[in-house]
Amino acid sequence: MRGRPVSGRAILVLCLASFLAGSLFTSRTWTWSSIHDHSQPQISIIPQLESVTQDCDHKRKLVEGKSGEIMGEVAKTHQAIQSLDKTISALEMELAVARTSQANGQVPIEGGSNSNQNLRKAFVVIGINTAFSSKKRRDSVRETWMPRAGANLKKVEKDKGVVVRFVIGHSATPGGVLDRAIDAEEAEHKDFLRLKHVEGYHELSTKTRLYFSTAVSIWDADFYVKVDDDVHVNLGMLMSTLARYRSKPRIYIGCMKSGPVLFQKGVRYHEPEYWKFGEEGNEYFRHATGQIYAISKDLAAYISINLPILHRYANEDVSLGSWFIGLEVEHVDEHSMCCGTPPDCEWKARTGNICVASFDWKCSGICKSVERMKDVHNSCGEGDNAVWNVDL
Repeated sequence: MRGRPVSGRAILVLCLASFLAGSLFTSRTWTWSSIHDHSQPQISIIPQLESVTQDCDHKRKLVEGKSGEIMGEVAKTHQAIQSLDKTISALEMELAVARTSQANGQVPIEGGSNSNQNLRKAFVVIGINTAFSSKKRRDSVRETWMPRAGANLKKVEKDKGVVVRFVIGHSATPGGVLDRAIDAEEAEHKDFLRLKHVEGYHELSTKTRLYFSTAVSIWDADFYVKVDDDVHVNLGMLMSTLARYRSKPRIYIGCMKSGPVLFQKGVRYHEPEYWKFGEEGNEYFRHATGQIYAISKDLAAYISINLPILHRYANEDVSLGSWFIGLEVEHVDEHSMCCGTPPDCEWKARTGNICVASFDWKCSGICKSVERMKDVHNSCGEGDNAVWNVDL
């Protein structure tokens, strides 16, 4: 800054020289880049694009040409899932059998032990709920829709996989007159399933739990049915109805209903725990009416496994429905399981819509069933050969 000042002409010359030098450098750089830009894409980028396009076309043709194979794989996957469900059900059954045997002692099984491998195979086990005072009801059932005791009962079990038993516990005084009467009846007919349970009307929820738990420890069946001894049943129609759901897990079948929660003391079906269902006037959740219902093997095993912690409400059908709340269970509302007595079931039978079960709603069973069971059977029955004609 202390030197001689530069003249304007020198500054002009310096600017021109800098401009010319910059232009020359930029021109050479563009030329070099152009050479490389024209040589590389011709060799690498274009062939890669063509290769990707061809690969996409090839894959598209494979998908379009092999849709049948894809559907086949989907079907195989579905079969694998069903097989896995059955395996899980079998494992649950083994656990249920083991726990029941441990809790109740060894349940006697004809010709075998209680291991899962020795369970008797069946399609359906039908437990007819009965009481000590109901001998005439039992006789009316034996004379109508139930297979005759003895050889015929065993033949139905062996050939069709249908097990039918009257379900009863014991009296408050074991070995007393009531128990001896059942022992004599069992010796004659051999159609009872005895439970380690003290009989009582207000113990039906407990009896229901024990029935399913005991049944799965004796029979390896696809379905387990509970029915009252004042209900008429067409076994062939029951088998056909259940067979439609044989491949599905966790099935709960019956006439689904709701109904008011009765909080007033002294009335029939009073619910002491009414407060659990909300405000007064509320209704129960949907559940199968107690006259007859069916559950699949895995649900029966679930009851057996969780027997000690399943809550019991006053009404056994409500209790059963509550046990499945929160589970992935398919509720099947099957109206053929709650037909009325003649003329209702008779008219349906004449039109080809034979009922699975018939009873009178006002009596929660067939009114005066001892006197009327045979008439209902003659009017609404499916015929003696229906069971044998069912193809499972």
